Amino acid sequence: MFRSPFATYFLRSLLVFTLLAFGAGVAVAQKPKNSKPTKNAKPPRKNVVGEELGANKATPVDKITVAKDFRVELIYSVPGKVQGSWVNLCVDPKGRLIVSDQFGSLYRIEIPKDGRAIKQSDVIPVPAAIRAVNGMMWVGDALYVGVNDYESKIACGLYRLTDTDGDDNLDGVELLREIEARGDHGVHALVPTQDGTGFFLVCGNGSKLIQIESSSPVPQVWGEDHLLPRMPDGRGFMRDVLAPGGVIYRVSLDGKQFEAYANGFRNVFDAAMNRAGDLFTYDADMEYDFNTSWYRPTRINHVVSGGEFGWRNGAGKRPAFYPDNLPAVIDIGPGSPTGVVFGYGAKFPSKYQEAMYALDWSWGKLYAIHLEADGASYKAKKEEFVTGAPLPITDAVIHPGDGAMYFTIGGRAVQSGLYRVSYVGNEPTASISSEIPKRSETRVQLERFHGVQDTAAIEFAWKHLADTDRYIRFAARTAIEHQPVDEWASKAVTETDPSLQVEALMALSRVSGACPQHQKDATVDVAMKTRLINALKQIDPTKLDDDRKLTYLRTLQITFNRFGRPDQSDIDALVAVVDPMLPSRSPDQNWLLCETLAYLESPNVVSKALKLIEAAPTQEEQIEYARSIRLVKAGWNAQLRTRYFEWFLKAANYRGGSSFQKFIEFIRSDAVASIPANEKIAMKELLDRKPERISALENLGKIFEGRTATAWTLDELSQAANVDLTKRNMQNGQRMFSAAGCFACHRFDNQGGMTGPDLSAAGGRYSTHDFLDQIIHPSKVINDQFSSVVVLTDEGRVHNGVVVNLSGDSITLNTDLSDPNQRISIDRTTIEELTVSKVSAMPTGLLDRMTKDEILDLLAYVLNKTK
Repeated sequence: MFRSPFATYFLRSLLVFTLLAFGAGVAVAQKPKNSKPTKNAKPPRKNVVGEELGANKATPVDKITVAKDFRVELIYSVPGKVQGSWVNLCVDPKGRLIVSDQFGSLYRIEIPKDGRAIKQSDVIPVPAAIRAVNGMMWVGDALYVGVNDYESKIACGLYRLTDTDGDDNLDGVELLREIEARGDHGVHALVPTQDGTGFFLVCGNGSKLIQIESSSPVPQVWGEDHLLPRMPDGRGFMRDVLAPGGVIYRVSLDGKQFEAYANGFRNVFDAAMNRAGDLFTYDADMEYDFNTSWYRPTRINHVVSGGEFGWRNGAGKRPAFYPDNLPAVIDIGPGSPTGVVFGYGAKFPSKYQEAMYALDWSWGKLYAIHLEADGASYKAKKEEFVTGAPLPITDAVIHPGDGAMYFTIGGRAVQSGLYRVSYVGNEPTASISSEIPKRSETRVQLERFHGVQDTAAIEFAWKHLADTDRYIRFAARTAIEHQPVDEWASKAVTETDPSLQVEALMALSRVSGACPQHQKDATVDVAMKTRLINALKQIDPTKLDDDRKLTYLRTLQITFNRFGRPDQSDIDALVAVVDPMLPSRSPDQNWLLCETLAYLESPNVVSKALKLIEAAPTQEEQIEYARSIRLVKAGWNAQLRTRYFEWFLKAANYRGGSSFQKFIEFIRSDAVASIPANEKIAMKELLDRKPERISALENLGKIFEGRTATAWTLDELSQAANVDLTKRNMQNGQRMFSAAGCFACHRFDNQGGMTGPDLSAAGGRYSTHDFLDQIIHPSKVINDQFSSVVVLTDEGRVHNGVVVNLSGDSITLNTDLSDPNQRISIDRTTIEELTVSKVSAMPTGLLDRMTKDEILDLLAYVLNKTK
């Protein structure tokens, strides 16, 4: 359910919470209060979590910020030693709340109608012999639950609870389907289907795939499809877990029929359906991968029929641009996704009734996601609706009676609480019967062929393979993949429209080829291999648009992976076609081109990749090209080898997540092993050379060496920027963004660090003046999400940083935001004083060594990229 200790950034605030004495009971807040330094007597040496559970003090509302004209109330602090740590909520048919303890039982609560606080006696244990419930759904008079008990006291899986004796208490327990799961990435939420005939069961990548029906919308041809040898996680996480990863099943009400509705998730915990019948989820990231090319932030996904969302372990995760998976509706950033719910039925203004709410446990955020139909899918904007410190938020529901939102905090045995959010402003809150979002009728028609064989499917879907909408193309290809391959294979290899053919050939390579990681002894269909490669050789990719070029290259990769290496004559022919495409103006194309040409041992790929490495503005892009050529045998000379291995000396000072350095080691180790023995002897001095260890900031900004600093003022630069920035040099702006060290802490266009705000949509949030103000005066307004603390120990030592872990009496600070692994551990019983820092970790003077033109290019790159 929740992420590893590295990700628990909310603990930076839990430290404050632990040290200060907070009161319990009902409280109300609309504006946060500033934290003040507090001196503390040394607490007894107890486990922090256990102490807080016993103290029965949930986060007070003066530590919580809520959207304008809304009110948040703490209505119950959970006595942890008695009632555990709560992770799930639902409303029963009589309007009572049902809550679950992550490692214990269910409880029932009737919300007091007089507005008083909930008392411990109001929380009634549910007698059913069930525990570790991670998802709940009422259907008629039965409560269906997903159990994820990684203490192994009962079987994980799907259960149905009923009242067997009519006393209004759930006591009957029926296991409908056992699902093998490990850790907290297992069996999670349940969501009813729109027609009421079944439900969706959400399972993370720690749950083992179960036997599924042939009618599953997901074609059962998933594979790893790595063209080059895979690089599993450097710390061993999920190394043995292969495709399909996390799965959202569609299940019949009796629990007998399980269909894979969509797959390729990491650790999805919940999902929700909008009025139109479209399903959405909030998927997790892999924090070990921060600052690698394959890192993907937490994101909102539109879960379509047959969808593949690309999770693979280690470096195998598929980027959003891969055409054989689907992208996010919106990237959220680093976090730990938990509950998801739409605001339907809330007594909120219409905007908030229509919003989807996505909960982030580690950063203490409850986002309002405002969705808008966009072709066959959606686009979205996010809003921080409720935030807190700490606020390890787990689940939320809209109560059909009072129209309020109720949410819980808890999980991993931290202190729990139950909260209520109400609207107190003057806008109308009457339930709206708004127009149902219009679904793409074409996509819906195509999805009717998913999981079924129908003679009409091929004719209907074929023309849509060339649709301009990515979701339509995906739905059409999925429909065709479900049809007998003999009925459309010849049509695919003889198709005359190359834009359509590349999609058809991708389908053919997937369904007719075996993935070697899953079917090690499968026999290769040599005749089909020949047909596919001959068809691919006939396509001129230079005449395709950018999207179809990606599909062409990815189809080559899947074909090679599933059918094996082509004959040399075919390799020569394909290299002659593909090699001139590198370099491309598109980093996405360069990614696939480098991998493909490296696999084919193109004599030019090494020299071209090295030029790309040396020109790339971000470490992520550099890493990707370096990874691609690590095993290449052809095209090397002494100069190229030297340039390549000198890059590793530079990369030794790059920073990332917990597995980052391991991945760099893997790339270098493979590269060294690929050097012929005689050349290795000649390169001994370079290979033995140890990198000069310098800080991340020292390693950045070298382009400005020797320049005289200019103390730019806000007024001066704001006036200069009052021009049309769209005509500036965006490429140089990207170069300035990199040279100033911005990528070290900030993400932009899915590249960069994670210890500062994501700037990808900065153009929609900041005016030019305000953005300059943030850079020149970084401590003027500090984002709570990225604030650090100052710790004074009783020995007089001062430490600054962000709390990233807390275990027993040990507190771990990240002391350098440009390096996620720069940490120090402190015994919390030695802390004399702790305050929230009023000084931003972002340094001042970042613009002082730039020229005015360079600053304008930087502003243009960041603020106009998304407009």
